[in-house]
Amino acid sequence: MVTPRREAVNTVAFIDNYCQHYYSLFEDVRHFEAFKYLQLGMLSSIRTKSLPEIAKTVGLKDGQSLHHFLRDALWDVKKLRETRLWLTKMMIGEREIILCIDETGDKKKGKTTDYVTRQYIGNLGKIENGIVSVNAYGVVDGITYPLMFQIFKPKNRLQSGDKYKTKPQIAIEIIQELKALGFKIKLVLADSLYGESGDVIGCLEKLKLEFIVAIRSNHGVLMPPGSRKRYNRWKAYEQKLSHRQTETRYLREIIFGQRRCIRYYQISKVNTPTLLEMKVGIS
Repeated sequence: MVTPRREAVNTVAFIDNYCQHYYSLFEDVRHFEAFKYLQLGMLSSIRTKSLPEIAKTVGLKDGQSLHHFLRDALWDVKKLRETRLWLTKMMIGEREIILCIDETGDKKKGKTTDYVTRQYIGNLGKIENGIVSVNAYGVVDGITYPLMFQIFKPKNRLQSGDKYKTKPQIAIEIIQELKALGFKIKLVLADSLYGESGDVIGCLEKLKLEFIVAIRSNHGVLMPPGSRKRYNRWKAYEQKLSHRQTETRYLREIIFGQRRCIRYYQISKVNTPTLLEMKVGIS
């Protein structure tokens, strides 16, 4: 006789309702409970989202059960991600998203964690020992939805079976997968790491996606013989900022010969910028 699984411990109503969609992915009810506790801990007000702190917040004796769940429990990461993206797509519906591609990193001690090495950590602005991922977010009506990420695997930390991929290559895979999943992408935003990549731009053009990406001030553009570069007048616009007051900024178009499908702009906080204050973008 098969003994039915006991009911999972209840947490907070909206956490329980959300996590119920993932219930079938876990064979052991204790693992499902650990999954719910992690969701609750990540959404709590604690500053440090470590396993011991999360355990303390959700009322566990220690963080061992959460550690065991993440390290040893049998659950399919791919299926869990598919469920999360399905729920996200259900929430967004037929609305178009602004897709933001960026990389982020975390400083780490030692090299016990896979793919940790000394590398550039963008959010720190310097080279540190840490781990880096390429991330995709969808913005709809002012709400940001985390969509997908991939860990960047440095050449010196590749494991058996790994294939080295640059960050732009990872970004291309993410964009193509989100498109294949049926997300309606209105616009793609990315910084100069991706704006300077011909492969990324080629992918966006092939998928017929509009984009605004940053490029470096020394970005080269091929021009026909005899053509010239023109700078249009600066135009003021109001830049909305999430945690600060709206700022007045200035924008002008640069035309290399004749206007093309890809257009170039400079953005500045003043209408007479120095070279150091200029930023160039593609749209």
